[in-house]
Amino acid sequence: MTPDSFSAALEQEGFEPAITITREGGSMLADHTHPFEAKALVLAGDIRIVTATLERVYQQGDVFHLQANEPHSEFYGLMGVSYLVGRKPSP
Repeated sequence: MTPDSFSAALEQEGFEPAITITREGGSMLADHTHPFEAKALVLAGDIRIVTATLERVYQQGDVFHLQANEPHSEFYGLMGVSYLVGRKPSP
């Protein structure tokens, strides 16, 4: 999936315009939530996301999806991560 096709799909699904997020390698974001639904396409590097029911590493070309207020932790690979993310406000 290309960034353009991903952005078009987000728009069709009611997400706000996508933004690019970049995180430093070897860092992490401890357990937290977001007040919005998030869907992201990994552009480079990798990210490990841990939720109550799933732990998975996402790499370039993978899409991850988090529901609004879903507790999760994020761990960024040694080379860091860059991803395109759309947000959908919680109803």
